[in-house]
Amino acid sequence: MNIETVQRWVVSVILFHVGSVPAVTLAVYSIGVARAEYGRGVGLWLMSGVIGVLTAAGILLIFQRSLRSLWLVLGILPTVITGFYVL
Repeated sequence: MNIETVQRWVVSVILFHVGSVPAVTLAVYSIGVARAEYGRGVGLWLMSGVIGVLTAAGILLIFQRSLRSLWLVLGILPTVITGFYVL
């Protein structure tokens, strides 16, 4: 296997972990915060979507793929799932 391919996979796995943990954590945490303070909960919820999309876009850029991809939908998946509880 080519060393550049291995490097891309390693960096993308690290980026996935570093980006997905805060995105999922904020999405789940925003449910509880929205019950007490709705505005702060929605802000955290939206921020989880931003972090998720930036993570997915970064992984696409590492593999030199177009940003016009359905893979960006995976970035907002935690936000969409928790949106039913926040809104």
